[in-house]
Amino acid sequence: MENEIEVQPTVASAWQAKQAYSMAVISLVVGLAIGYLFRGSQSPAPRPPATVAAATKSPHATGTGEQMPSLEQMKKMADDKAAPLLEKLKTDPDNAGLLVKVGDLYQATHQFKAAAGYYEKAVNVDPKNVPTRTQFASSLYYGGDVDGAISQLQQALHYDPKDANSLFNLGIMKLQGKKDSKGALAAWQLLLKSNPQLGEDRKAKVQKLITDIQAQSKS
Repeated sequence: MENEIEVQPTVASAWQAKQAYSMAVISLVVGLAIGYLFRGSQSPAPRPPATVAAATKSPHATGTGEQMPSLEQMKKMADDKAAPLLEKLKTDPDNAGLLVKVGDLYQATHQFKAAAGYYEKAVNVDPKNVPTRTQFASSLYYGGDVDGAISQLQQALHYDPKDANSLFNLGIMKLQGKKDSKGALAAWQLLLKSNPQLGEDRKAKVQKLITDIQAQSKS
């Protein structure tokens, strides 16, 4: 998504239109939108960080004839959108909700290290917030810190051992980031065992991942 495209002076006002398709493309290019399995996304299996970084170096068509903005443009969008929230944080620096909102803006625009910084501050304020910690893990992963991301998911599971999103993403990160198929298999098997209420379509997606790993181990 990165190329020398002139940043338009109206980039802030164009946020909403750009955001609509940038959020769609992030699911396709990045894959691991935290808990995408449980939000009904049809995203493909996420790629490891190095592959994602390579995929964002050139502009991408959106399927609607428009070109995705460069990383520099997306950062400008996030900076502009985050500015009023950052002003509020100056007088309320421990507001976890605001910190998460800023993190979300930077994560959505592929500014993963910036996003991780805000999520980290949020979990320092509210350590037991499992959804925020999984978001933190996602940004760390795509920022290249696979071990740190896995550590955060393990911490999330310390607070909620049955959390489906944490278990799902732990499996993805172990498989894609660490080439640990046994670890991925264990995470997904625990996910199914500890979440019997999971919808049939979601169970099927997890079971398909398990079946694929088991088939590969036999080949």
